[in-house]
Amino acid sequence: MYIPDGMAQVAPYIFAKNADAYMDHIIAALGGVEAGRSKMPNGKLANGQVRFGDASIMISECDGRFTASQCAMYLYVEDADAAMAQAIEHGMEKIMDVADQDYGDRQGGVKDKVGNIWWISQRLVDAPYDD
Repeated sequence: MYIPDGMAQVAPYIFAKNADAYMDHIIAALGGVEAGRSKMPNGKLANGQVRFGDASIMISECDGRFTASQCAMYLYVEDADAAMAQAIEHGMEKIMDVADQDYGDRQGGVKDKVGNIWWISQRLVDAPYDD
C-alpha cells in the first residue's frame, strides 16, 4: 500500500464554507504548514493539505453534496501556553484554560471560526497514557 509522504493511513478531512480562508486561519492560528492547495473550476478550494509535524489534515469547500463538517482535533505542541495564546490571537475562541491534567498533559481548548474544537496538548511525561 502506498501512502504519500506527510500523510497517515487515516487523515481528518474537513469541509468548510470559505475553505481557502479557513485553511489560512488554521495555518496562522495553529502553526500548520501548507502542503498543497488545488482549486475547482469555480475557484473554490478542492483540496488543501495542512501539515502539523508528521500528520496532515485535508480541507475542502463544502457544497450541496458535502455539508460543512465539525469535529474535534487533538493537537500535540511543544508549548501549550504559547500555542493557546497564538490561537486566541488569531481569532479562535477559548473553551478551556490551559492546565495540567491528571493524565500527563498540559492542555487547553479552542474553537475555530467554523466550530471545530482543537485540544491543544503538551505531553508532560515520557510515558503512554494509562489504560
